[in-house]
Amino acid sequence: MNPNQQQHIAHQFDSYCKKVLKYCARDYAAKKRRDEQEMSLYEFSEELAGFTVSDKYFKDVFHFNVLDYDISVTDETLAEALQALPADRRDIILLSFCLDMPDREIAERMNLVRRTVAYRKNATLRKLKKIMEGQAYE
Repeated sequence: MNPNQQQHIAHQFDSYCKKVLKYCARDYAAKKRRDEQEMSLYEFSEELAGFTVSDKYFKDVFHFNVLDYDISVTDETLAEALQALPADRRDIILLSFCLDMPDREIAERMNLVRRTVAYRKNATLRKLKKIMEGQAYE
């Protein structure tokens, strides 16, 4: 190899090394600047706790159809307890507590006496409580 070629290769290598050092220094400065300006979310997670949102897309939702009303229940324990009840008693509870219907209106829609609705509602609430307490201990 002649001396001119060696000198040319040495200049190319020198230029390459300078470019590598220049871009490494630039990247280091940018990273240092970014680290000074940014904070990780972990550092102030307590402040962000009020701003969090959780998706409920895949959460189990239980649907009950009562007198052409669709009622959705998201609590699994409550839904299982409601499913354990007889249909007419479950309907009274759902109409009363989910749709806020008074006993008189429930009685008219279900062709019952108002006092019968009130009695069944109270008895069913006691039964529902026992069912849910039993599930809590299992």
